[in-house]
Amino acid sequence: MKQPTSAGRSKSGAKAHRKTREEINQEARDRKREKKHRGHAPGSRATGATAGSKGKGGAQAKDPRIGSKKPIPLGVTEAPAKKQPKPKSEKPMLSPQAELDMLENDERLDSLLERLEEGETISAEDQAWVDAKLDRIDELMQQLGLSYDDDDEEEEEGQEDMMRLLKGGN
Repeated sequence: MKQPTSAGRSKSGAKAHRKTREEINQEARDRKREKKHRGHAPGSRATGATAGSKGKGGAQAKDPRIGSKKPIPLGVTEAPAKKQPKPKSEKPMLSPQAELDMLENDERLDSLLERLEEGETISAEDQAWVDAKLDRIDELMQQLGLSYDDDDEEEEEGQEDMMRLLKGGN
């Protein structure tokens, strides 16, 4: 059997009180809570920039936001009547004769017409483009007072003259 310890010994040389598991856990939770709350305060990015610029001489704080500062009207307001510029056409305004010459010398139009004469089929988009250009040529020729028949008549007259010469007629 064990002998009880003497009373004098326990009072003067007493061991430190051992912490229980609950006390240790509570201290750990407290330390974790203290660590968790480190770092910048919420909104520090916005407030920190203005706090640093206040000490520079009292100048107005620069807005940290990026972009245009121009105010935008939110309601329907009557704006002064501005003339809207006419949309510029792709080609400058040409005289009817110059436009007709340009269309007659168009390489794309010539190549598509040759393909059509040879019996090839072309896409619907190309066919619509050719039709539009041919219609424009007709309009220009009517404006200028020209017709396709003029060329045919000249050829027929030339052939008649040749026939008169060959037959010996005056």
